[in-house]
Amino acid sequence: MEWFSLMIVIAIIGILAAVALPAYQDYTVRAKVSEIVLAGSTCRTAVTEAYQTAAVLPDENGFGCEIGVTGDANSAPGTKYVASVTTDEDGVITVTATSASDLKGAASKAITMTPMGASAALTKATLNTSVNSWVCGPSAETGKEMPVKFLPASCRG
Repeated sequence: MEWFSLMIVIAIIGILAAVALPAYQDYTVRAKVSEIVLAGSTCRTAVTEAYQTAAVLPDENGFGCEIGVTGDANSAPGTKYVASVTTDEDGVITVTATSASDLKGAASKAITMTPMGASAALTKATLNTSVNSWVCGPSAETGKEMPVKFLPASCRG
C-alpha cells in the first residue's frame, strides 16, 4: 500500500513537471526578449524628438541611437541578445535578436516599433507632428517574425 501511494505521488509530480517546464522555458525566453524590446527605447526618444523639432528627418540609421549597424563606426556594438537596432527614414525602429541558443525560437528574429500620429503611421512627410503612440510587434520581414508568444503584452501590436 505504501508503494502504491508513493507511485501516485511520483506520477503527480511527473505530470506537474511535464506541464510546468515548457511554460517556464517560454517565460525565460520572454524575459530575454524584453531586453530586446528595451533596446529600442533609446531610439523611440530620438525619433519622437526628431518628429517634433527637426526641419528634416535624418536618413536611414541616422538618428544616432542605432546599435550594431554594419559599416558604421559610430554605431555601438550589440549585446548578448541584441544584434542590432536600426531605423529607417520614417523612424521605424527594427530590433534584431542575436542567434544565442538560449533565445530558442526567438533567436535571430526581429521586432519593429512604428511611430504613430493621431490615426496613422508617421512618415518623413509629417514633420512637426507629435508622436501619439508607438506600435510594437513582430517584424514584417519574412523569416524574421518574432513569435508573438515571446513578446511582452505591450509589444503585441
